[in-house]
Amino acid sequence: MEDHKTNGRDEIYSEKVKAGKRTYFFDVKSTRSNDYYVTITESKKRFNKDDEGFTYEKHKIFLYKEDFKKFLEALNNTVSHVKELMPDVDFDSFDHREEHNGEAVEATKSGESELRWD
Repeated sequence: MEDHKTNGRDEIYSEKVKAGKRTYFFDVKSTRSNDYYVTITESKKRFNKDDEGFTYEKHKIFLYKEDFKKFLEALNNTVSHVKELMPDVDFDSFDHREEHNGEAVEATKSGESELRWD
């Protein structure tokens, strides 16, 4: 990915996840002091009632390095709890074909569902 300047901050890396009517962006950005942080943005397309145009409603989370481990632990615990509440659901069946670098790629299915921060 190319580096971009966004609001005076360097964007180092970006991943996009399309999920129905929503799109999630996971971006790595740098600070003026050459530190790095992650932003997670949820973007939803909203149609205007007044005219036939649309806007994007965005919600953003800033995640700093000192919180990475706690964030991933909480996310893993929460997802694991949902999976325990729904033991008959095959969550791997929700994998879809995704596009990566303009090329359709089959999403991988692994028995490992836990996110890791190594």
